[in-house]
This record gives sequence, C-alpha cells and structure tokens, in this order.
Amino acid sequence: MLIETLASAGRSCFAAASLRRFSRSSAMAKSKFEYVRSFETDDTCLRNCYIVVRLDGRNFHKFAEQHQFAKPNDDRALGLMSRSARSVMEELEDITIAYGQSDEFSFVFKRTTTWFKRRASKLMTHVASQFSSSYVFYWKEFFGEQPLLYPPGFDGRVVLYPTNHNLRDYLSWRQADCHINNLYNTVFWTLIQKGGLTTTQAEDRLKGTLASDKNEILFSEFDTNYNNESAVHRKGTTLIWEKRNETVSKRIKRPNEEEQQVPVTRSRRKVEAYYCDIIGDQFWEEHPDVLEDDT
Repeated sequence: MLIETLASAGRSCFAAASLRRFSRSSAMAKSKFEYVRSFETDDTCLRNCYIVVRLDGRNFHKFAEQHQFAKPNDDRALGLMSRSARSVMEELEDITIAYGQSDEFSFVFKRTTTWFKRRASKLMTHVASQFSSSYVFYWKEFFGEQPLLYPPGFDGRVVLYPTNHNLRDYLSWRQADCHINNLYNTVFWTLIQKGGLTTTQAEDRLKGTLASDKNEILFSEFDTNYNNESAVHRKGTTLIWEKRNETVSKRIKRPNEEEQQVPVTRSRRKVEAYYCDIIGDQFWEEHPDVLEDDT
C-alpha cells in the first residue's frame, strides 16, 4: 500500500513538473510571436466627438434592377432599409440618431460612447455586419415570396464631428442630397412612365434644369405637386430613441385576497421613425435629448 502511494505521488509530481514546463514553453512561444501586434493601427476615435458611421449599398443600381425595384421609389426596399437600421440601433444603443435615404444610412454614436473602446474599425464593421445580416433576415417581411437572388453588400466609412453645429450640417447635407436626387428621379421617371419618353430623351429634357423647372414640369404637364409626394421619399427616414409608456397586465396577490389582474404602466425606450425636415430648428427643439451639450 505504501509503495502504491509513493508511486502515485511520484506520478503527480512528474505531471505537475511537465505542466509547468509546457506552460513556460507556451508562454515563450506566445511572446515570440506577439510582436506582430505592433503592425496594428491605432484607430481609436478622438474623444468628445460624435462618431458617424455611414453605410452605402454596393452596386445597388444593379441590385435594384435584378430585384425589379419600383421606380422612382420602392416602398418595400425603403421599409427594409429602415427595419435593418432599427436592428442596428437596438443592438448598439449608444447610437443616438440615424438618418437614411435611398440605399444609404448614417448612424450617429453619442460623443461619450465607449463601445469597442471607440475603435473606428470595430464600430464600422459591427454596424455594417449587423445591417447587412438584418437586410437578408427581414427580406421576406417586405418582399414576400420574391426571392433574394444574391447577398447585398454595404461599404462603410467613419467620420468624426466635434460640435452639434458640425453634426447638424452633416445631417442637413444628407437630407438635401435626398431632396435633390428624389426630385430629379421623380421627374425623370414621370417623363418615362407617363410622358412616353425614353431614358435618353428624359435625360436630355432635364439637362440644365433647376429645381423650379422640374417642379414646373411635374405640375404643368402631369398635374403633380411635388410637395404632395410621400414625405419618406422627399425627406428620408430619421430614427431616434423615445420613451413610450405602455400598459400591461400583471397578476398580483394581496394578503387574504384572491389573485387579481392589475394594469401596470411602465416606460420603455423604443426606436421611432420620423419623415420630416431636420435642416431647420423645429425637429431639434422638439427632441432636445438627441444632441449632447457642447462643452
């Protein structure tokens, strides 16, 4: 019995010694190769700046044609873009506002965010991957049985804006772009679909025209007031967090009483969509919590 005990103790000591040698050799091997981390770029975003991640559909003209999107606007596609953006915001709650139009969406992280240690590459890739996977995941919700022929792609970029003024100018720029593009596309496709022109003829007709000229073509030739077009087409989609009260039933049992269903009101944050002007002051005055105070 004593001999067996000594043998067992010897094996344990040998195993422990082997484990220590293995750990030391593994640590040495690891440290030998760790120098490769020095090639990584420090892409930490500057503090006290809004971090904007903008996504754009890659080669979406072809994608829209292959999937037979309606012209000039396909409400299914716009709805899917908004649903995908909502998914991103629900995953990354430090996004304070998002704005989208056509095949692009911009996501604004609050100035004080510490998500992913403010690394630009981490933020951009997480937003892009969440958005792309959501686009595929929710496809059937908007397009029904129409098949998704191939995976969509979205490229991303990161831009920092230090002040509220800079950020508002950026968002105003994107909404102005929405207006310019949508007005052109509305007139262009009206000339083709209702006016019988070819694409080349429509392009020639619109060369050198101003916004007022395009509005006049719609109104005088097709009895269409551009201002009556859908706001989501003219203004794009703005997503923000808002608190909403909701009432639910809760089962409560008091002493010496039967269990009862009692209505309970609670406050929850939800992503809400707006299709309105964000260039002027009204939107920002009505939603002061979107922006942080400049310091």
